[in-house]
Amino acid sequence: MDGSLITTLKGHDDYVFQVAFSPDGKTIASASVDKTVKLWRMDGSLITTLKGHETEVSHVAFSPDGKTIASASLDKTVKLWRMDGSLITTLKEHDGYVSQVAFSPDGKTIASVDNTVKLWNLNLDILLVQSCNWLHDYLKNSSSISENDKHLCDDIFGKLN
Repeated sequence: MDGSLITTLKGHDDYVFQVAFSPDGKTIASASVDKTVKLWRMDGSLITTLKGHETEVSHVAFSPDGKTIASASLDKTVKLWRMDGSLITTLKEHDGYVSQVAFSPDGKTIASVDNTVKLWNLNLDILLVQSCNWLHDYLKNSSSISENDKHLCDDIFGKLN
């Protein structure tokens, strides 16, 4: 609290637009003109780099539970990521550059800002059902899938009903 420098996070190839702390305060996310989001430890060491946006990343936010990261980009998308750097999904229905993104306090809704404010439902049960509906025929009919894996979505549907 005396204003002394703790560390400098170096690794982006261009300007950094924005930073955010995880809810537990142990991770920092930085959004950059270099089209990436980087996750850092408090000591300044790089955890991982999130790559997938086509243009500058303007904003980044952590979910309230700290397990998901949302990145907003000038490529007119919001991407949702796991902490390990894997992509969960891309929200594409934007009319213009996405300048900001925020999670609701319960983590079930995302707000994104382009020339409007858009609200997105993040109910994971609905996403699981949609994914299983999409995979159903492949899982049931593919000869390269084990018999056990063919029933993966049966388990999910059973838990949700």
